[in-house]
Amino acid sequence: MRANWLVAGAMFFVAACGGGEKPADQAAAPAAPADGAPAAQVNGAPATGATHDVQMTMVGADFRFVPSDIVVGVGDAVRFTNVQAVAHNVQFFADSIPSGAGPMLDANMPNRMAPLASNLILTQGETYTISFAGTPLGEYKFTCLPHMALGMHGKITVK
Repeated sequence: MRANWLVAGAMFFVAACGGGEKPADQAAAPAAPADGAPAAQVNGAPATGATHDVQMTMVGADFRFVPSDIVVGVGDAVRFTNVQAVAHNVQFFADSIPSGAGPMLDANMPNRMAPLASNLILTQGETYTISFAGTPLGEYKFTCLPHMALGMHGKITVK
């Protein structure tokens, strides 16, 4: 039993580290400017609108996205910031985003660990920015995979 936990822990560590250098096309995106200013290109389509901030945090004993429900425009970007040094990520539910949105959203997410899933955001103050340029209007439901069972969920509505 103890060996199983050690193997599981080692696999998580290896997956979190990502191993080795990233190819140039997977390099980290530049930090986005303050809210209201045009955002930098993050990967696929460049964000051309405002940048909206979402904190990934722990309030009391609850892990949360703050705010957990936001409205953005087509072309806007959402910047997620890790408030504490706890591993978080942003993972969209493929069945809870507008039809046909997956490929463009996926292209607009730099450094993914899986389709529609950001890499782990590990350090305090670390950010992860997603462009909503070229994405269809509608609701985009997401979670933090490490804290999904603890209710860390959110929704972005593109109008």
